[in-house]
Amino acid sequence: MSQPTGVHHLAISTKDMRGQIEFFSQVLGIPLVGLFEMHGVPGGLHAFLALDDTVFFSLVQLPGMFDVESTIGVTHAGSGAGVSAPGTMQHLAFQVKSEDELLALRDRLRTNGIVVFGPLDHGMCRSIYFAGPEGLALEAAWSAGPMDHRMWIDPAVVEQAGISTEQLATFVDPPKFEQPDAPVPQPAIDPSKPHLDYPPEQYAAMVTVPDDVITKSGSYPDPPVRLDG
Repeated sequence: MSQPTGVHHLAISTKDMRGQIEFFSQVLGIPLVGLFEMHGVPGGLHAFLALDDTVFFSLVQLPGMFDVESTIGVTHAGSGAGVSAPGTMQHLAFQVKSEDELLALRDRLRTNGIVVFGPLDHGMCRSIYFAGPEGLALEAAWSAGPMDHRMWIDPAVVEQAGISTEQLATFVDPPKFEQPDAPVPQPAIDPSKPHLDYPPEQYAAMVTVPDDVITKSGSYPDPPVRLDG
């Protein structure tokens, strides 16, 4: 398959690594499984908390974050109905596996002094809402089954979003991709496309570097602690 099938990890910026880990492990019960120097980023710390064996909630602490202030309505939405800058996280919804688990999580949060609203029934899911450290707007949700796009794509909202009938058809049924026999070369830099934020000259040089060189120079496969002595 050439499409993503899930979320591996979602990384949240922090300037209080210990406090965030304490909240998500002790209040939400998500175990810490990784905490190490961020690969290739001097002074950076990277944490992983396991939602299951292959899905993680991640935290990133970089030296420059200590000088950045969180501002509701700009960097943070503050609630599920709040505004944040385009391209930033508006809110984060964790998944639970049943309505009983949703209610148990609500009670766990309240036992730890966290205000929780809900559950609210959205039809396609039931959700509870609460806050995390550093202004995070958080949700936990349970869905009884998959969403049927025929019921949950509103024609009025499609029109409001400026989506044509032809575009909607391709959005609902994305084009299939057949991987060619030979690797696809790096495309030329097109300013109309999304790009990572690197200094222009450095970025222009980076896109000319072969994949195997990037893999070799940027990989850190060894864990920081060895169990074989």
